[in-house]
Amino acid sequence: MLRVAEPFIDQDEKDAVADAMARAALSGHMQDYIVRFERGFAAYCGVEHGIGTNNGTTSIHLALAALGIGPGDEVLVSTYTNMATFFAVLYLGATPVPIDCEPETWNMNPALLERALTPHSRAIMPVHIFGHPVDMDSVLEIARARNLFVVEDAAQAHGAEYKGRKVGGLSDAASFSFYSNKVITTGEGGMVVTGNADVAERCRAYRNLCYGRENRFMHEDVGFNYRLSNLHAAVGWAQVNKIDANVAKKRQIAGWYRERLKHRPELLLPVERPWARSVYWMYHIVLSPDCRIDRARIMAYLAEAGIETRPGFVPFNMQKIAIERGLAAAADCPVANGLADRAFYVPSGVGLTEDQVDMVASALLKALGRPI
Repeated sequence: MLRVAEPFIDQDEKDAVADAMARAALSGHMQDYIVRFERGFAAYCGVEHGIGTNNGTTSIHLALAALGIGPGDEVLVSTYTNMATFFAVLYLGATPVPIDCEPETWNMNPALLERALTPHSRAIMPVHIFGHPVDMDSVLEIARARNLFVVEDAAQAHGAEYKGRKVGGLSDAASFSFYSNKVITTGEGGMVVTGNADVAERCRAYRNLCYGRENRFMHEDVGFNYRLSNLHAAVGWAQVNKIDANVAKKRQIAGWYRERLKHRPELLLPVERPWARSVYWMYHIVLSPDCRIDRARIMAYLAEAGIETRPGFVPFNMQKIAIERGLAAAADCPVANGLADRAFYVPSGVGLTEDQVDMVASALLKALGRPI
């Protein structure tokens, strides 16, 4: 089976992990690789501070907590995303407000933000979905006018650029994931990056149970145990220098797919705005409304050909748990609703060859040609 993504690991990562293990520097309290990884990745994003966490979800939670988001607050979030983005808001007792997406980039539509604002709005969380940056100037203009925080969910967008600037450095704080299918990986892991020293200090405290500064076991607040282990950080430190190479390969893979699939009107392919540099985390395809073959049949055909695919996300406003709690209505976000039934992504790992892309594209075109 050709997987949707597999991590690229070479001798650099093995050597770093072996070094940490040889010194028994394993935990989140053994800081050498953690500090190197945090500093290296934050500098790559163009900010001063990085705070490593044990996964991407906890990094979102940590960033929001450090900004003081809590009960009674509303956070405007792109509805078309992994639900970890929304769950982090709910963990804090705050209310997530789903915002529909643009029909072409599948990102948060900034034109819809104003009408969603209330006196309880405290933050906006744009998600750089599938590695394409959100129109951040439009988001930031609204946020500044209303004194709102902006937290980027950049879990899928390591190395993506908005008007020449790396995502992650465009807001009050940003969250990244280093899960095994991301542009770079630590296996499991995440990071908050920020240019705000006070936010960084609060993130570090909350990450580590808010231990006391004078008496360690006199805790200063209710904190979380979200530490990244030194072993995971060793992998991440070795991966940082590979971001640009991995992004270049992702963009090459996207180009191969585009050349093979661009003439099929049944397929809506990823776009790249003139001001954006997408990293094409996964090659995400949407079936046009006129396509006469449903997604399930296409994905089944590809599976029979030995090709793994994944359906697109189910938006927050269509999630049963959100509807039952009165947090959203199914009809709230019609553009995202269309993606829920028609989107899927195909193998996009950095180890993919052009011949393998040819195999996937050929199988997909055959699936589209099957009789109903």
